[in-house]
Amino acid sequence: MPGIVIVGVQWGDEGKGKATDLLADRTDWVVKFNGGNNAGHTVVVGDEKYALHLLPSGILTPGVTPVIGNGVVIDLEVLFSELEALSARGVDVSKLKVSANAHIITQYHRTLDKVTERFLGKRQIGTTGRGIGPSYADKINRVGIRVQDLFDEGILRQKIEGALDQKNHLLVKVFNRRAISCDEVLEDLLSYADRLRPMVDDTALLLDKALDAGDVVVFEGGQATMLDIDHGTYPFVTSSSATAGGAATGSGVGPGRLDRIVGIVKAYTTRVGAGPFPTELFDESGDWLRSRGFEFGTTTGRPRRVGWYDAPVTRYATRINGITDLVMTKLDILTGLEQIPVCVAYDVGGQRFDEVPVNQTDFHHATPIYEYFPGWSEDISRAREFSDLPQTAQDYVLALEKMSGTRISVIGVGAARDAVIVRHDLV
Repeated sequence: MPGIVIVGVQWGDEGKGKATDLLADRTDWVVKFNGGNNAGHTVVVGDEKYALHLLPSGILTPGVTPVIGNGVVIDLEVLFSELEALSARGVDVSKLKVSANAHIITQYHRTLDKVTERFLGKRQIGTTGRGIGPSYADKINRVGIRVQDLFDEGILRQKIEGALDQKNHLLVKVFNRRAISCDEVLEDLLSYADRLRPMVDDTALLLDKALDAGDVVVFEGGQATMLDIDHGTYPFVTSSSATAGGAATGSGVGPGRLDRIVGIVKAYTTRVGAGPFPTELFDESGDWLRSRGFEFGTTTGRPRRVGWYDAPVTRYATRINGITDLVMTKLDILTGLEQIPVCVAYDVGGQRFDEVPVNQTDFHHATPIYEYFPGWSEDISRAREFSDLPQTAQDYVLALEKMSGTRISVIGVGAARDAVIVRHDLV
């Protein structure tokens, strides 16, 4: 049975949580393999809406084992806050597994994230200030703290002391902040150890055995392709591998075990934070899209930047990830438009680019070249077959499919869990 990777195609917020939830009834395991609580999933189950920030969305489906993989950085306060909130709403969270090798976000990571971003001024990246980047930086610098370290107080103290030796100099001498004591960090982390211990396991081994047993394992990516640390719009990116390759490194499962790569793409485009965004709208059309699509961050509440569909970005993501299927969300949001612009290429100083420019400066100065497609006025939220859509909506989807380099297998036509059109099965 397949290992299925779900990744964002654009700059995040495409609706990955809903796609994961759509698969969950036929899924045995759902794995979060990158990021932290800097991005959220909103999942609607019946009349209930759940906003998840750190937990895999599969935790909402009975029978599914949710896993936080080694590629995730974990804020323990957020983790237990989410677990308690779900438990209070009657969700069984007892099956959650946490990788012993996942890294921990500490108090000093959050502090450094906020003061560093303020220090950058106009050069800010647009981080959420939740300590994600500094935690990943410590991981790469080999001074990070892993989940397993919480169960050896001596080792934990040594690691905190080693990390703070440098960080306190930075906080005090550069940012004019107070030093952070080892004892306060140690006390905070140890307060979670007993609650965390039953969840911790060798998750890479568990997942390998699950795939051997024929289980369906879904790998749920946070953020998206254009925010990937290697392949995104650097430096305006996240700090982890948000592409399909990150599913292997972030979970400990070999890449040969990943059978299907599902890309999630909106019927238009959004972005949060700074960085280039060729189709961004600054007029009434942008306000209309933002309001109609309720484009505000699940985790931060920040208004999202909005723009029209960008076909070169989707082609790029299809190539980088090896996408086999696209899930297009929020087609219903475009209802009521007389015509719908689609970016088919870019103009950079008079030169046409049919693909995403490799040079960041070119991409920053790219002007979209649009083709225009007729819109529709009919309510499509009750459509469950492709033929139920107005002809112009069908034509729009088929045109985007041709431009995008792979098939559009599922179309989202509303917020409800069942508001989808399935053209090709994902399992």
